[in-house]
Amino acid sequence: MSVERPKNPTLEQLREVCQPPEVKARKNAEHWTAELYLRHISIYLTAVLVRTRITANGVTGLMILAGWCMSLALLIPGIWGPILAIVLSQVQLYFDCSDGEVARWRASQSPRGIFIDMVGHHTTEALIPIALGYRVFNELSAQSELSNQAWPTLFMGACLAVLLVLNRSQSLMVHAARGMAGLGKLPDTAAARAVSTTTLIGRLRSLARFLPFHRLLHAVELSLIILVCSIISALAGTPGMAEKWMIWILLPACVLVNVGHFLSNMVSSRLKA
Repeated sequence: MSVERPKNPTLEQLREVCQPPEVKARKNAEHWTAELYLRHISIYLTAVLVRTRITANGVTGLMILAGWCMSLALLIPGIWGPILAIVLSQVQLYFDCSDGEVARWRASQSPRGIFIDMVGHHTTEALIPIALGYRVFNELSAQSELSNQAWPTLFMGACLAVLLVLNRSQSLMVHAARGMAGLGKLPDTAAARAVSTTTLIGRLRSLARFLPFHRLLHAVELSLIILVCSIISALAGTPGMAEKWMIWILLPACVLVNVGHFLSNMVSSRLKA
């Protein structure tokens, strides 16, 4: 349904429509940087975009392109690749905020837009460890004393990609299971996702808030860790070594995160009829 909006809206008009309280209150759909600074700046990008003919899905396409380019940037040797990846991760986040804002302004929200947005996030987080594994593979292959670790690290990078996508997909599986069972949409609030602290899983989840390792598995955080590792490798004079250990450490840790996520879903009220 088309809605008549001003062609040259003010920032106040945009914020009222594009950034309502229910959007800012979302817990899972919003990255932690959104409240910190993204939503304060993305509205300026949205103000430019709504004055053009680009659609909300077109903005999502730009978000996906920025995410894929993050992975390509990691193939650049040295620290400049990770630095470019961090810049692109911020570009992706801004487009990710603005595509929804453009959709709300033009009243053009659609299942197709939500679908391609999810495709963008899933493929981005899958491609990053694959690109990182290939980056390490090239660097270790060039060092005769470390070349025997190149193929195993490349394989572990691919396994990490699968686990990252699986962890993100578990939340969507909950929504799909509820829909197939005829249950209503799960509100994106902390209360709706709470797990009783009287159970072991609930107590462990409460402790996880003080050490939120799972937050490090998103594209932005991964790009920051990769940069730190590339700097360590450069200072140590062993290209790829720190990045190799990053993959080897993240892989078993991501297994634990997936197990914890699964158990948390199973004991919560989200999957109860």
